Amino acid sequence: RKIGQPHSGSGEQWRWLRVLSSGLLRKRVSIQMASCRSFGAMSSQQQNSTANKVLHVEINQLEKRNAMHAALWREMVECFQKIAEDSECQAMVLSGAGKIFTAGIDLMEMGSTFLMIRNFHGAGESMSFLSACDIRYCTHDTCEHWLADDVGALHWLPHIIGRRSLVSELLFTARKMMAPEAEKSGLGSHMFQDKEAMIESSFDLASEITSKSPVAVQGAKVNLIYARDHPVPQSLKFMAAWNMSVLQMEDIVKSTQATMEKTTPMEVTYSKL
Repeated sequence: RKIGQPHSGSGEQWRWLRVLSSGLLRKRVSIQMASCRSFGAMSSQQQNSTANKVLHVEINQLEKRNAMHAALWREMVECFQKIAEDSECQAMVLSGAGKIFTAGIDLMEMGSTFLMIRNFHGAGESMSFLSACDIRYCTHDTCEHWLADDVGALHWLPHIIGRRSLVSELLFTARKMMAPEAEKSGLGSHMFQDKEAMIESSFDLASEITSKSPVAVQGAKVNLIYARDHPVPQSLKFMAAWNMSVLQMEDIVKSTQATMEKTTPMEVTYSKL
């Protein structure tokens, strides 16, 4: 149900969408931006103008160092599903409140059965989160502990780093990986001096990406993932079929016209996903 709640600060409009009401949201996941939606244990906020297409999700459970427990996993899935259904949102920045992104699985709940631009900072065990994201930024003090994750990391990490030997070494020894090594190995694309600079750069990047045709960006992502898991001949056929469909989109004409008129992508109104 929607709960309209105008907010006068800076002239932005705030709007809330409550999708869950479980007791978990005493341990709240919040987001720091302008227009806001709440997802029970998780909430998200959007900026206006170009960044209106960008969503910032921040885990905020400082008393447990942002550890992941069963209820939070469930509500996080619900939150991301709702975000995926939002045709206005084209990119999401994921971070953690406080000094670290997440301490990993809440060890107090190990007896239970339970189961995006990613910013990782401080010390933590969050390889599954990290490896599932498209773009990864880190701070210079980042320290990741490599444990045998079972939520996709073992499949994705060798593809991301491209060095099976290094992945095996890190997993078998569970040793720490510091930020310089993460950047050098390709796990993180940029390293920043502090969290504030990292978050700011993340939004600059997200704004640049969302100024482009969302159909083109989504197509690039889909084909990158397909190419990762299939041989070259199959990937080329898949890309050819994909291109035949998207070449009929109005975005192609709009982009060509913008190039001829020397206008910026931000001045073009592209199709929504």
